[in-house]
Amino acid sequence: MAEEKKVKKDRGKWFREMRSELKKIVWPNAETTAKNTGTVLLCSLCVGVAIWIFDAVAVLAVNTLIGLFA
Repeated sequence: MAEEKKVKKDRGKWFREMRSELKKIVWPNAETTAKNTGTVLLCSLCVGVAIWIFDAVAVLAVNTLIGLFA
């Protein structure tokens, strides 16, 4: 019985602390969110292009090697 009360107290303390921490969050405004979204999309595009170029070079190298030894 005593342990059950302790668990309930601990749970209540956890929720109070979580609510306290959530109040400290500074949420970004729409402009910052848009800039960050654009940055993520641009970086994703750049990484995608780099992978695409690497893949094309790798396929060309493999096909050249197969052509030499086939």
